[in-house]
Amino acid sequence: MPLSLTGLPSEFPRRFVPDTIDLGDWDQIKPLLDDLEHRSIKTAAELEQWLLDNSELGAAIGEEAAVRRIRMTCDTENEEYRKAYFHFVENIQPKLREYGHRLNVKYVQSPARESLPRPRYFVYDRSTVNQVEIFREENIPLITETIKLSQKYQVISGAQTVHFDGREQTLQQMAKYLEEPDRSIRQSAWEKSEERRLQDREALNELYDQLIALRQKIAQNAGFANYRDYVFKAFERFDYTPQECFRYHEAVEKYIVPLMRELQKKRQRELGLTELRPWDLAVDPQGRPPLRPFQKAQELIAGCQEIFSRLDSELGAQFRRMAELNLFDLESRKGKAPGGYQATLTERRLPFIFMNAVGRNADLRTMLHESGHAFHTMATRHESLLSYRHAPTEFSEVASMGMELLSKPYLTVFYSPEEAERSAREHLEGIVNLLPWVATIDAFQHWVYTHPGHSVAEREAYWLELRRRFGGIESWAGYEEAQRNFWQRQLHLYLHPFYYIEYGIAQLGALQLYARAKRDPQEALLAYKWALALGGSRPLPELFAAAGLTFDFGEKTVSQAAELLRSELL
Repeated sequence: MPLSLTGLPSEFPRRFVPDTIDLGDWDQIKPLLDDLEHRSIKTAAELEQWLLDNSELGAAIGEEAAVRRIRMTCDTENEEYRKAYFHFVENIQPKLREYGHRLNVKYVQSPARESLPRPRYFVYDRSTVNQVEIFREENIPLITETIKLSQKYQVISGAQTVHFDGREQTLQQMAKYLEEPDRSIRQSAWEKSEERRLQDREALNELYDQLIALRQKIAQNAGFANYRDYVFKAFERFDYTPQECFRYHEAVEKYIVPLMRELQKKRQRELGLTELRPWDLAVDPQGRPPLRPFQKAQELIAGCQEIFSRLDSELGAQFRRMAELNLFDLESRKGKAPGGYQATLTERRLPFIFMNAVGRNADLRTMLHESGHAFHTMATRHESLLSYRHAPTEFSEVASMGMELLSKPYLTVFYSPEEAERSAREHLEGIVNLLPWVATIDAFQHWVYTHPGHSVAEREAYWLELRRRFGGIESWAGYEEAQRNFWQRQLHLYLHPFYYIEYGIAQLGALQLYARAKRDPQEALLAYKWALALGGSRPLPELFAAAGLTFDFGEKTVSQAAELLRSELL
């Protein structure tokens, strides 16, 4: 069932926001924003109290937005949930952006700002100045329109089902057939799924073109030549530039792609095939039945509870609390948006995990991954500043990817020792595949947003060029149309543009954590937890350093990652 707030604890009492306020009613929100905008601030103490009140209001409104989004993605066909979500997007968020800018200006211009303790407020101060610099009032309706448009992707994807194996199934449910030893079943399932995706290719191309045009206009209004350059500033990428991204692409091409193709050649030999096809990439190459760690969501929750309790009693207690409060929606069903995420209930400071589980080993990985995000949320619960309760994505994904690797010794909760080793190997092979995929999606976006006015044919041609550069050895002969449109399954391109290089950066950090845990598991875990507790209160390189990691995603780090992965897999 979609998230209910009934029974969820409110452990952080309000001091500024009235308990009876309707946070979906602008007329009730506005007086609080007016108070913040017009309040007299003369001292550092008054400014700090102003920041706390601003955080409290932001957390309350943020939770309202999160709940509406969660309910809508849990049931995209529910008209009431969709109306409630879009009411907030259209009638609340645009006005919040206007007020948010004025409050940021008030902070930046406050004489008391210079009296704040610099170590404590450095990150907040830098971020707020940056937000003031890029804000343009004329972009508010454009941003609102991109949010509304991007949700069409959720609706289109959520409606994609096929009739297979005697029943209607979502495309997430169809993925499990790609693990079947019977090759004819795999091929049939793959073809059926791709045929269904291709039915929406024109609608998704049109949607993407609309989003590109809107985003380019946003960038131009803010004084940028293209949306890519705008995003680097909007995403506060203070510690790297597009050039570092290109160096990541080159390093992955040099060190990881050869390893990926070598592993695929080994797979081809083990399967006894003359050539690999797209439906041969997920099956066990030794012909063993697919790993099926659970059948029902409750089994997944119970097993992960045991893993986290064995790993660390504190983390185990946190996960148990989530289960008691039913902060999950895990099973795939028709009308549910695709993918998985962890959302934060910002006022209650609690995590919520959304998934499309169908009983696969990959679903167990997703649960471990999203639980890492959840532990990050729990680690920062007592941080008073809202903006410090979340870290930059480049590090927040270390929390999730790191948890996948830290959990490796405890996979026997779900599997026999032999199956656990097989699961761990599949995970590491998945990392080998992920790093080139990140390079592909990131390079694709750099091209898309620096080539305004490109045609669909040009976009597809560049996609195919990237797949030749970063792809595997599998043959797509006879399925060229599916290959040209394969990028459309990546929801980030529609919903979260340029949010993808972070996965590559974070995966390299997580591999460093894994190497450290192999040497001293307790030390690695303590450093991991310490870094999570810092939230976003430190610059990105310092967060990596707190976990004992190096913030780098160039040739040196990529080559070291390749060496580690090769030693484990070959």
